[in-house]
Amino acid sequence: MMIDHQLTSRNKHEILPFEEIDSFRRACDDFFAGRIANSHTRKAYLRAARQFFAWCDTRGVPPKGVTAGLIARYFNERGWAVPTEKQHLAALRSLFDHLVAERLLDINPAASVRRARYSQDEGKTAEITTAEVRRLLSTIDTSNVLGLRDRAIIGVLNFTGARVGAIAALRLGDIRDDGSITTLHFREKNGKRRAVPVRPDLESWLRAYQHAADIDCDPRMNRDAPLFRCVQWDKSSRRLITNKSNMTPEYMRRMIKRRCKAANLSERITPHSFRVKTVTTLLQAGQPLEDVQYLVGHADPRTTRLYDRRKKRVTWDLVNSIPG
Repeated sequence: MMIDHQLTSRNKHEILPFEEIDSFRRACDDFFAGRIANSHTRKAYLRAARQFFAWCDTRGVPPKGVTAGLIARYFNERGWAVPTEKQHLAALRSLFDHLVAERLLDINPAASVRRARYSQDEGKTAEITTAEVRRLLSTIDTSNVLGLRDRAIIGVLNFTGARVGAIAALRLGDIRDDGSITTLHFREKNGKRRAVPVRPDLESWLRAYQHAADIDCDPRMNRDAPLFRCVQWDKSSRRLITNKSNMTPEYMRRMIKRRCKAANLSERITPHSFRVKTVTTLLQAGQPLEDVQYLVGHADPRTTRLYDRRKKRVTWDLVNSIPG
């Protein structure tokens, strides 16, 4: 990925609209291209930096002229929600840290900027209940490869707590059987790998899909082939078949939305809802937080707690117990 060509055109609100300072452009190119591994973080930080430096450009402020007070004024004018401010401020702090390390700045002007604190007991992702999962699965027609594929995907979401991006990235070689247990090997964020045992019912769903899709069940034959593939109508055989294109995360999100609509479930349910359900049900069953944290692949247990909806259920029960 080349960043440099994005930094030189004034017409596109470039990240650094100060073309004469080539060293700053090169440092920013190095930061975004080589220092941020996660593509989603890179995209968000790049957008935040572009917006800030475009704002500075309209005021004629060069990079070395940026102060903590200027950054605070920038946020005051934006009027963003606290989570948005935190993300943009984190982007600026990281970028200015890099510029200081490259000896292009003496201090990080964003380091001393303080904004409103943001505290969150639980996330905003809608939860899907066990009963709703069963209802969703019961509406899927498994007489064709499309239904078998979607059932297998929902099963992986439900029984592994994996992110939809990691599921979309699964290859045939990621299903491994050591003779006693079958495991799925996920590629998580920041290059992390995670192995999750496969339940017998989920394993049977995966095998049924592979058989219907004519996918060789021996991963040694084609280890890098995608596991979950797009489905199309074959005119010659007059049936649904899979092609070689893998399903993208967005494709899987749309599939979940479509299936939930057919099952008359909430339109707020997303693939991430299954992670909420996994965390909440396991913690409610008394499983240790660190075990649940490992299963869902969180680096910080505080992130896992955001998925816990037990407090919400207790609050609901308390409200309903108030005499009328």
